[in-house]
Amino acid sequence: MCGIVARIGRGNATETLLSSLESLEYRGYDSAGIAVQNGSGVKVHKCSGEVSDLKSSLDHEPHGNMGIGHTRWSTHGPPTDENAHPHTDSAGDVAVVHNGVIENYDELKAELQENGHEFESDTDTEVIPHLIDEYRSETDDTETAVRRAVDTLEGSYAIAAIVDGEEAVYAVRKGSPLVLGLGADEWYLASDVPAFLDHTDEVIYLEDGDVVVLEPDSYRLTDAEGTPVERSVETVDWDPEDAGKGEYDHYMLKEIHNQPSSLANTIDGRVDDGEISLEEFPPGTFADVDTVQFVACGTSYHAALYGSQLLRSAGVRTDVIRASEYETATGPVDENTLVVAVTQSGETADTLDAVRKGADRGGRTLAVTNVVGSTIARESDDALYIRAGPEVGVAATKTFSSQAVTLALLTQRLAEDVPEASPPGDQAEMLETLADLPAHVETILESTHAEELAREYLGSESYFFIGSGLGHPVSLEGALKFKEITYEHAEGFAAGQLKHGPLALVTEESPIFAICTGNADGKTKTNAIEAQSRGAPIIAVGSADNPIADVAETTLEIPDTHPVWAGLLANVQLQLVSYHAADLLERPIDKPRNLAKSVTVE
Repeated sequence: MCGIVARIGRGNATETLLSSLESLEYRGYDSAGIAVQNGSGVKVHKCSGEVSDLKSSLDHEPHGNMGIGHTRWSTHGPPTDENAHPHTDSAGDVAVVHNGVIENYDELKAELQENGHEFESDTDTEVIPHLIDEYRSETDDTETAVRRAVDTLEGSYAIAAIVDGEEAVYAVRKGSPLVLGLGADEWYLASDVPAFLDHTDEVIYLEDGDVVVLEPDSYRLTDAEGTPVERSVETVDWDPEDAGKGEYDHYMLKEIHNQPSSLANTIDGRVDDGEISLEEFPPGTFADVDTVQFVACGTSYHAALYGSQLLRSAGVRTDVIRASEYETATGPVDENTLVVAVTQSGETADTLDAVRKGADRGGRTLAVTNVVGSTIARESDDALYIRAGPEVGVAATKTFSSQAVTLALLTQRLAEDVPEASPPGDQAEMLETLADLPAHVETILESTHAEELAREYLGSESYFFIGSGLGHPVSLEGALKFKEITYEHAEGFAAGQLKHGPLALVTEESPIFAICTGNADGKTKTNAIEAQSRGAPIIAVGSADNPIADVAETTLEIPDTHPVWAGLLANVQLQLVSYHAADLLERPIDKPRNLAKSVTVE
């Protein structure tokens, strides 16, 4: 889950490397470092802490036309100066940055130490520059040495390396994302596109086994056997401004406020004259499907729950499986099984593994993701993009909304295609009201009193979120957001489950957020009142006339809409509550402790 960058071309690389690392800090911010090649050696600068700490530690700007950089999310070894990347060989001639996990590093390290190599860190990564150095002494060719080094590695990696005296960046990818950016006078490598979006929108998504050698005026791309390969050049349609904070204090707040436009983009062209219009999946596409399996993690799992409820209510056999548990929790899979992977980044390791296992068992695979060219989009049989634009805040906001809408439309197409299934009787109304969703979100953003409410209940012992039907996944997502960025205890439950154990935790210091969608709200009201009788304050989240409004201490209001979309509007209010509570607590909202945006290790 670390972020790596590289740049080679004309002019000094340092400023570009540092700004690129700042754009990748959502992938890790335990430590940071750069290595620059300037013709008089490889100069490494690194420290624990964030990229801003690295910048302030530089007493001058290192000069060189090429370099590599890294921002770390710790897996092997604590976040110390010594464990920060880049790592070098004993002589400091080879510098390497790495995203991934080297599973056999203990064995490799022991062998290298027997050969006289000395190590300075606790990381798995440090074996890589030593291996390259070992093989360079045998072959006198760096590219060959890099290939031999990675052949010994077990695990996942995206690696970039530079070597003293050579005007080249060497990079390899296996199991971790790596993108090549093609500029006018320079080349870039990064874990994700936002790193170089200010400089170019022309990219090549590298595939497993690809080896790329960047030189000042050219690049060479070969496969694991050394055979030249061609990969398509794609144009990223993200606006560079979308990846910046703009006038907002935090990326998360910007991305919450970006939801009207991101949702409009998600919806655009997908409903035509009251009918589902998914260009990728015309009517009849799923006529041979009889079972759907959703696989996902975290926020994407909650979006999958949202979609699965809609699909199940239409009469389609549906399972929702946490991707990390797919191998042990899944039922039978055959050619009539559709495995739908939901992942914002398209690089989530557990979800990728689940999709591969589903395909191996004969299932058809479909990726619902935000990133064109991502690994899961390339490896799945089909892909459906949520079109939310770049999301930098670690806590997902606009991508959840766009995932849920995309899945709702997909479920309607499935319900129309799958034999013996049927769309809901009010599908026309559902699709008609979808067009109002962006404007309804805008109304919430302009009228919410979430900040005042967050201030009122700040310092409570626990925060509980309950809902029934489509309110249940929203309750889970609301609690996840709250705990992610406030570090306070929060839990979400299906409303009816509150009295089956969790009620023991309820006190007058346990506010209950009750999500009302306009469907199945009776159970939510009953359980909210039970909690209230134990002293808990109740905050209704729903329309002005929601059934809990008359007993709740207050209501976070949402505009009247179809029940399918009401939960998503309620979720916006809960995002704002979480944001303002975290802001009042002075938490690092965009960089919550121990978390990173894209979980690329299992």
